[in-house]
Amino acid sequence: MKTLLYLLLLVVSICTAQTTISGTITDQTGLPIPGVNVYLEGTYDGAMTDVDGNFKFNSEESGIVILVASYIGFEPYRKESDIAALENLDIKLRESMNELNTVVLSAGSFSAGDNSKVNALKPLDVVTTAGAAGDFIGALQTLPGTTANPDDGRLFVRGGTADETQIFVDGNRVFSPYLPTTGNIPTRGRFSPFLFDGITFSTGGYSAEYGDALSSVLLLNTTDFPVEEKTEIQLMTVGVGAGHTEIWDDNSVSVNATYINLAPYNEVVPQNNQFIDPYQGASGEAVYRHKTSKGLFKAYGAFSYSDFSLNQEDINVADGFFFGLRNRNYYGNLNYSGELSESWDLQTGISLSQDHTDLDIARTSVDNAETAVHAKLKLSKRYSNYFKIHFGAEQFYIDSQEKVRFQDEPFKTNITQNNTGIYAETEVFASKDLAFKIGGRADYYDNTQSVELSPRLSAAVSLSNSTQLSAAYGVFNQQVDNAILQYDPLLETETAQHFILNFLHKKNNRMLRAEAYYKQYDNLLTFDDAMPGFDTNYTNTGDGYATGLDLFWRDEQSIKNLEYWVSYSYLDTQRLYRNFPESATPAFATDHNLSIVTKYWVDNLQSQLGFTYNYASGRPFTNANESGFLNDQTTSFQSLDFNWAYLIDDQKILYLSVSNVLGRDNVFGYQYSSTPDAQGQFDRRTIGQAADRFIFVGFFWTIGGIDNQLDNL
Repeated sequence: MKTLLYLLLLVVSICTAQTTISGTITDQTGLPIPGVNVYLEGTYDGAMTDVDGNFKFNSEESGIVILVASYIGFEPYRKESDIAALENLDIKLRESMNELNTVVLSAGSFSAGDNSKVNALKPLDVVTTAGAAGDFIGALQTLPGTTANPDDGRLFVRGGTADETQIFVDGNRVFSPYLPTTGNIPTRGRFSPFLFDGITFSTGGYSAEYGDALSSVLLLNTTDFPVEEKTEIQLMTVGVGAGHTEIWDDNSVSVNATYINLAPYNEVVPQNNQFIDPYQGASGEAVYRHKTSKGLFKAYGAFSYSDFSLNQEDINVADGFFFGLRNRNYYGNLNYSGELSESWDLQTGISLSQDHTDLDIARTSVDNAETAVHAKLKLSKRYSNYFKIHFGAEQFYIDSQEKVRFQDEPFKTNITQNNTGIYAETEVFASKDLAFKIGGRADYYDNTQSVELSPRLSAAVSLSNSTQLSAAYGVFNQQVDNAILQYDPLLETETAQHFILNFLHKKNNRMLRAEAYYKQYDNLLTFDDAMPGFDTNYTNTGDGYATGLDLFWRDEQSIKNLEYWVSYSYLDTQRLYRNFPESATPAFATDHNLSIVTKYWVDNLQSQLGFTYNYASGRPFTNANESGFLNDQTTSFQSLDFNWAYLIDDQKILYLSVSNVLGRDNVFGYQYSSTPDAQGQFDRRTIGQAADRFIFVGFFWTIGGIDNQLDNL
């Protein structure tokens, strides 16, 4: 009987045997962390660390268990092990990473509205910046790195041409992002700024995800799932617009339409151009969104139509010559982004662009049509907050046709491209104070059957909680423009190397950003005629450089109700390209650019008042009465712009904007006669502003929802 009792006690003892789990928890520097919650997953067995980081508890569990240690501000620790091996552990926790405490790879990039701590603009800065006139391109031109070309309207970045900046909507390339126009009439972006809640503008050193862009990329992200239904009405001195958002279950649709006609405006405000048919245009956009269990599907479509005609001045044609333009453009994309698992993410999309422009120029008519497709797949694997990898592939198809009829003699050109890109990039955080991004891409160009490799590197280090240094290097390739490639499809890609050093300080709603850069151009296109044509000789023997310093200061704190930013860019650039006889600073590049933007809220007037001052030093031009090429400079460009937004009530705003308030007579260049006068001098005409001022009045009314228009100021 005693033996049986012993055996029973032994069995009970074995069944209730407890294992001691113990150890010490420290941070990466070896300092103990008190208060860490340590436990076995799926049980109530656990303890807290003491002031020395020690913990100890017993468990009746057996076999393989999972030990978890968690503490705010650190990454959770998990260890799967036989419980017998969980004694005298030495555990080191790593600090968790978030947007506020982690260094940001910011060299070359400005952001708006993505909650990043390097945000330079708010989303609504696009429509509340005096002089921008509701065009996101206009607002971006108040940032450093851009060069003011108000007679053109497109983005010129760090000595690059406007064609060296590529624009993407939800990750897909937009092949015709600007409304077509003619010389000395500035263009605008095609898209409504109200549809975007995230903007990233990179002036260099950008991710390997983006190719075929020598100087810059602009990334526009449409709003994700809306939070409320509403209707918006716009009544403007130049046209009308309306929009509506509808939500049901996991679906939503936002539509927006605008009609612009400048004929009444031109009757009231005199223009410097002799319009025959003033500009008129219609555009519409729609975004459909569907939430899935792990992602979001978006379908975006946009259509625009525009036409105008005028009698264009020319010093060599006494009465000028007729210029007429009619354009139809469609752009659409389908996108999906979501999680494949806890650590894998997927982004994929496809876009289709069709652009058709008819031109009538004196006795010549031009019919230009382009169809382009961009398909993209991106996968991201998150191993931890310290190590991520992104990789993907994309395919471009571009078909461009041009039919020209000159003095009843027709001829047609065509170029088709099938280009493929693949890339991979890793983000490595050695700590929250030191990060690297290493990657590269390979592009296959169908016409030349060549592969171009583009390495990309960037790094950032925190100097303090509010200050960091970052640097970037990359090789960038871009195919020659279709207008040239149609004459010689075997031209190689143009290349640029970017070297960037960035300093960023942000604290208490104040930001100081300074960035120095050097850009080396190679393989630039050259040709030997005044105008490119079939018989022109083309080569890739051009080269050049651009170097400079960009400064940006934004302050939302120092003076109550006042926000302002100041940006300054110094640019030194020369290039040998196109039909330049020698290396020179191009006419679109100016040495100094300065923008001062202010916004002041006046309580008593329920109004926001804004002023923008833009300055650009003189542009180079070739003075035909002097020897040399690009041997002279215009006077500086200066403009003071004003806007006034009056909040009638929570959902109604009256908006007034006046550009060039002081009426400065800015000069962008000169056109010289083709023959000299009796004294051997070439006469010239001034190329100035399309209008001395632009005055805009708009009434914006939001119906439904809980939006307060004050939030938009």
